Amino acid sequence: MFGLYIVLVITGIILLIGIIAYNSLVNRKNKVEYAFSSTDVMLKKRRDLIPNLVESVKQYMTFESGLLTDVTKLRSGLMNENMNDADRFQMENQVSGVLGKLKIAVENYPELKASQNFLQLQASLNEIEEQISAARRAFNAAIYDYNNAVEMFPTNIFAGMFGYKRRVSFEIPQEERETVNVKSLFNS
Repeated sequence: MFGLYIVLVITGIILLIGIIAYNSLVNRKNKVEYAFSSTDVMLKKRRDLIPNLVESVKQYMTFESGLLTDVTKLRSGLMNENMNDADRFQMENQVSGVLGKLKIAVENYPELKASQNFLQLQASLNEIEEQISAARRAFNAAIYDYNNAVEMFPTNIFAGMFGYKRRVSFEIPQEERETVNVKSLFNS
């Protein structure tokens, strides 16, 4: 009778260790999948955001450049002393229209400078790259923890029983490792 209790206690302890080990492996596997998903989200964010930011800056630069060119051209035209009154009134109306656009632009963008947009673009690119780097570090840390559980005793026994295998750290294709060529985006 006493031997039966010992067998039951040992069986219970082994079963409890197995449940704890299995749950630990599942938890680590899920952390790896979550970390990979987070990294993938950041890479997608970069792929989506960079072209949109560049297009915004290009559009803004086009607007600013055209607006300032129009103001300068009209201002120079108004300096022409050989202009008749009808032409002068027409040009003054054009200047008023352009200055109205400029005023609206200044209200919407207190500093109407393309360089500010470039600074913002650069800051956004840096932020995304930092987020990607952090996501990759989190993924590789989760892989490290998972691989330790798969290889260390006693969880390695249960990992083998349940088909858990060692996973590889995050590696990206060579073209993804290259820094995004923002200049080429402006030329497209």
